Amino acid sequence: MLYRRPLVYNAPGMIAYLQGTLLRKEPHQAVIDCHGVGYAAGIPLSTFFKLGEEGQPAELFIHTHLTDSALALYGFATREEKDLFLKLIGVSGIGPKLALAALSGMEANELIEAVRTSDVARLSQVPGIGKKTALRIAMELADKMEKKESLLRGRAAQETEDLISALVNLGFRRKEIERAVEETVRSHRGEEAGFEKLLRECLKKLAKL
Repeated sequence: MLYRRPLVYNAPGMIAYLQGTLLRKEPHQAVIDCHGVGYAAGIPLSTFFKLGEEGQPAELFIHTHLTDSALALYGFATREEKDLFLKLIGVSGIGPKLALAALSGMEANELIEAVRTSDVARLSQVPGIGKKTALRIAMELADKMEKKESLLRGRAAQETEDLISALVNLGFRRKEIERAVEETVRSHRGEEAGFEKLLRECLKKLAKL
């Protein structure tokens, strides 16, 4: 079958998501038919196992990698895998192929834990990643993760204050408010749920008391 080169649209974001029929999947690549156009994307093993059988509906979160000599697509079954891939290729000396190898060598949560604990021995078990590269990944990614977590903690604290203030003004009791807000914010930790959504969930919890 003839596969046309993927169209680049909405620059500079380019292709970010594909949904269609799975034409073919291999441990390193998947091809998805989107309205008669076949898009080939490099994938990690984790995504390979999550995709269904050929001929079934499929979706991939896509990173469009553009260089001076080529345009390549890399696909992931979840946003979390894609985000981790982007963090990996942001590390000096780590390209898309090595990032895919890292995601193929261990689950995303294992990789994150190895970075957080600076487990160089575990990271260097991934084919293609030596001790020096593993150390660089641990150092650079840990710093990025720490900054993000710090930002999320600050954001969560502000959201908590805003929610408590709004619910107090609505006449609910402080003790019940604090419990509902804590449960709601904790359930959405790491997400950007938005104030209105969090407030609605708090109101639902308070209505059951």
